[in-house]
Amino acid sequence: MELKNLIATSATVDVYKEGNMAIKVFKEGCPKTMALYEALTHSRVEATGLRVPVIHEVSVIGNRWAIHMDCIEGKTLAQVMKDDPANKDKYISDMVDIQIEIHSKQAPKLSKLKDKMTRQINSLDCIDDATKYELLTRLDSRPKHTKLCHGNFTPENIILNENGTYIVDWVAARQGNASADVGRTYLLLSLHDPDMAEKYLHLFCERTNTSKKYVQEWLPIVAAAQLTENKPEERDLLMKWVNVVAYE
Repeated sequence: MELKNLIATSATVDVYKEGNMAIKVFKEGCPKTMALYEALTHSRVEATGLRVPVIHEVSVIGNRWAIHMDCIEGKTLAQVMKDDPANKDKYISDMVDIQIEIHSKQAPKLSKLKDKMTRQINSLDCIDDATKYELLTRLDSRPKHTKLCHGNFTPENIILNENGTYIVDWVAARQGNASADVGRTYLLLSLHDPDMAEKYLHLFCERTNTSKKYVQEWLPIVAAAQLTENKPEERDLLMKWVNVVAYE
């Protein structure tokens, strides 16, 4: 198969559009476990009934593993917000409702979010052992929930078209505490639009009757886990949140 229509790329994959399919091709050197784990995780999310792209095939193209799934046309919520800034508050509200729906689902065969975050924090070499121990102790003490968590829930991963609203990019999906998922979205929004992040957090807490302090207690843990992404532009903000453990 010769792929020509490249529509997106990242450090690990190239995404091509072929007819009504999006083909995510993993770059050379990526192990097959990466492709198979992502396909399995996504398939388990499909089973919840949420509106997501459907995977049709996992294949090898050349010497690279590939996942074939529905290509969802439309605009991302981020694009809609940019095109229609006057209604930004409405779109933030819609985003909160979508995330609440995600958290209402169960995917009992997904890996545990707590286990992933423990591995991430243990892998860090940019924080001292005392801070790492405090973070892991806090993580272990958090309530053990089993809600479906997207893991990268941002406006860029919500697509709108004439058929409805779709949620994409489920590679980081796990089962766990919804407030950890909310904390990560809050931090990711804060990197680019702090005002939007605050409105988002307020609305989520109001609609779910969740204490804002409860979500905020997750932020040092979530920030430490996010440091494993090794994005220089995020480091200062994330370290600021991680270091909250030193004086709370």
